[in-house]
Amino acid sequence: MTTTNSLPARSLIVAQALADAGVEGEVVELPDSARTAAEAAAALGCQVGQIANSLVFWADATPLLVMTSGRHRVDTTALARRLGRTTLERATPEQVRLATGQAIGGVAPVGHPTPLETVVDESLAEYARVWAAGGTPHTVFPTTFDELVRLTGGSVHPVTS
Repeated sequence: MTTTNSLPARSLIVAQALADAGVEGEVVELPDSARTAAEAAAALGCQVGQIANSLVFWADATPLLVMTSGRHRVDTTALARRLGRTTLERATPEQVRLATGQAIGGVAPVGHPTPLETVVDESLAEYARVWAAGGTPHTVFPTTFDELVRLTGGSVHPVTS
């Protein structure tokens, strides 16, 4: 694993946002891709559920970041209903990059051009440590559920039916 001083530019932005927020966990670069929850869990030696996937949706024409446990698929109909939205659709790769400045598979919960409304999957609270992307498909950082909620200003919801 590579440490903060030699990270890609996108990950340096995330690392600075984490430092500014008082987060102790550092962004690290993995030798192999962590684009999927399964890849990240294998590289980190943790459970798939500990991976906090960053998924971008378009909710009533605005971006919405959903931090979900790697063991879940987001039920867009149920989540839209919980949030009082009429539509909730997966963002295109172009929309993800526009909203976050980052590519799919590496979207961090912070370091975006402007803060995003965020939902944090309540099931991430089951783990003492979770891992989130650090701005690229090869970078991650450790955090906790409470810290993730604080860091993102996210609202906590179930993301499944």
